[in-house]
Amino acid sequence: MLAFAPLHAAASAAATVVTWLAGTLEPLTGGAATAAAIVLFTIGVRLLISPLTLAQVRGERRRAALAPEVCELQRRHADDPARLQSELFGLYRRAGANPVAGCLPALLQAPFFLVMYRLFATGDGGPGLLGERLAGVPLGWHLGDGLTGPVVAVFGVLLAALLLLAWYASRRARRAAAATGTLAGTPTEGPGAATLGRLVPLLPYSTVLVALVVPLAAVLYLVTTTAWTALEQVVLRRPQPADIDAR
Repeated sequence: MLAFAPLHAAASAAATVVTWLAGTLEPLTGGAATAAAIVLFTIGVRLLISPLTLAQVRGERRRAALAPEVCELQRRHADDPARLQSELFGLYRRAGANPVAGCLPALLQAPFFLVMYRLFATGDGGPGLLGERLAGVPLGWHLGDGLTGPVVAVFGVLLAALLLLAWYASRRARRAAAATGTLAGTPTEGPGAATLGRLVPLLPYSTVLVALVVPLAAVLYLVTTTAWTALEQVVLRRPQPADIDAR
């Protein structure tokens, strides 16, 4: 039980914030105040980790600039995967391009998702939050609890949005891999690289699978955070003047 004490405390704190936001938004949003509060809470979480996202984008650009050298190393050490890995990571280290930095924003979001899931799935936020509704559907509702007209409509719209966002993220991942010669910062040569190359573009679709088993409140969190990521892709990863000139 002690292991879950910090999570319980975090969920209680999140409940306080969401409840305050819902009370503030109620004059404007009416019965959808709690749903709107979840969206704003999610945006606040993403703003907190935005410095890491900026660092991630800078790292991606460094790796893209190293693409010619990466290709040369891959050609030179094609018959020696161990030496290739060592040379590639040495190249990234000298250039200050951390191969795993791109994973940090996603990893840091995981605790917030756990907090939101506990908040609405276990009742840590209190029965009031669990009973709040969006278009007639309780925020604690799972698809497995039963399908009615409102449930199909609400979950259908959110799942469709997640599918569209996943397709966009998958397409961006393929383009990034082609531009940098890497997949999520991992060299594309070596044992298992072909399998990894097929799996990485499919990872964005995992959010859709998660949405099928979590409550509506958590689905709202997933849609909001995924949409925020897509917005970051458009704003932060737009072509730079140097990239345009190079073309």
